[in-house]
Amino acid sequence: MDAGFNNEVKIPVGNGTVEATLTIPLKADAIVIFSHGSGSSRFSKRNRMVAKYLQEKNFGTLLLDLLTEEEDKIYNNRFDIALLSKRLAGATEWLEKLPAAKHCRIGFFGASTGAASALRAASGMPQIATIVCRGGRPDLAMNVLSKVSAPTLLIVGSLDEEVLQLNKEAYSQLNCIKKLEIVPGATHLFEEPGKMEIVSSLAANWFQKYLTGAAIAT
Repeated sequence: MDAGFNNEVKIPVGNGTVEATLTIPLKADAIVIFSHGSGSSRFSKRNRMVAKYLQEKNFGTLLLDLLTEEEDKIYNNRFDIALLSKRLAGATEWLEKLPAAKHCRIGFFGASTGAASALRAASGMPQIATIVCRGGRPDLAMNVLSKVSAPTLLIVGSLDEEVLQLNKEAYSQLNCIKKLEIVPGATHLFEEPGKMEIVSSLAANWFQKYLTGAAIAT
């Protein structure tokens, strides 16, 4: 990957800022914004693995903390989907104004509860081209799922039975282009050997199709 931009950045939110890692390959014409799950951060090992895979396919990535350090100390904030969605939308607007991101289309990647904030934010942002959710909790955004217009991919482990059922219910509420991918033998965190590689490949192919218009050969 030839990085045109690779820096830690600060994104203004209210009276403070949140930290983020922004990487934009020279040939990138699309950027994926990551919304992590509760208790995680922009340093999430699994999200960074997916981000690295996407960067190698010439996608830009923005991994960000949706809460300030002080806000993250309040446990309930981690599950405040309305607040997290607002932050994600704000980060998107910040990115759209960045010269280095000019002309780049934007997609979301949400993990666990981050899937809910991604779906909720996207429901009010028609410029979001597509969404991928890993082990997501789309049920936490059930009231807005019918308003999501961006093509949406839900990736769930076959052994993550409770979350799989929640995703099936959410899937039925989506009116957009959609797909539910069940990864055999994977639990909620996809910790089993080779499972995150499958997630990365599925996500990249979806983003390639709906952010740049050409599927990756697998």
